[in-house]
Amino acid sequence: MGRVTASTRLTRIRIRDGKLYHSERPDTVAVEEPLDIRLNGQQLSMTMRTPGHDVELIHGFLHAEGYITNRDDIREARYCDGAVVEDDSGFERNTYNVMDFTTRTITTAPVITKPFLTSSACGVCGSASIDQVTQRVRHEFVPTFAMQPSHLLRAQRELGDGQAAFSKTGGVHAAALLTPEGERLVLREDVGRHNAVDKVIGWALLEDRLPLNDAVLLVSSRASFEIVQKAAMAGIGFIACVSAPSSLAIDTAQRLGITLCGFVRSEGDDGRFNVYCGVERIDLSGSES
Repeated sequence: MGRVTASTRLTRIRIRDGKLYHSERPDTVAVEEPLDIRLNGQQLSMTMRTPGHDVELIHGFLHAEGYITNRDDIREARYCDGAVVEDDSGFERNTYNVMDFTTRTITTAPVITKPFLTSSACGVCGSASIDQVTQRVRHEFVPTFAMQPSHLLRAQRELGDGQAAFSKTGGVHAAALLTPEGERLVLREDVGRHNAVDKVIGWALLEDRLPLNDAVLLVSSRASFEIVQKAAMAGIGFIACVSAPSSLAIDTAQRLGITLCGFVRSEGDDGRFNVYCGVERIDLSGSES
């Protein structure tokens, strides 16, 4: 089984009593890795998950999709024997990110409509997912602005003002596009955080604003690999989330040159957030260590 957590370093930024502070510190983040689900030897689906309890995850997925009705429908569940990749050491290793389920009654998997990367040895890993994103992204992420921390904290504080559905239900996520000054361009809500991101990027597309190289994406949830991927495809070089980013989100943002902030929390006129990569897009002039 892969790691559940990973270590990283970040820049902690906070405003207290009107003064700006920043410091460097280690941190622990949740690991996000792809899981290639195969049914009777055929590629069925790809999902991003924290490694662990993969057998339970896939049983639940197959049951929800109608492929099985009880545990006896599964004859065998195994990690792909050839799921190997080459790492920097030059040695082969099993990523434990490819699982093949065999049913007692052979069921044919549908044709996959969402492409994803696999190797000839059927291995898949986070680095392969990042490689796929870098190949598809058409934009360069060169810093063109440095946002004042107080502007980002104000935008997070005002995020709830535009969440009409959340105020009534408490059960939806929000995504917003901001100017470098923290002014809101658009806000959309959805039960799915990825859907909310798709909506604001769709708005920008219809408004002929792509690429969004001078915009900040603020989400009310954690930042996953898929959110970084969606932002990168739209040319967004600055992502901020109210909750935590995953390990793969950090690695992807760092590889592409995207700023990624997490735990953006305002407390009155004060507040704090962590910068996991791309601190050059944060204005730290006048900051105290």
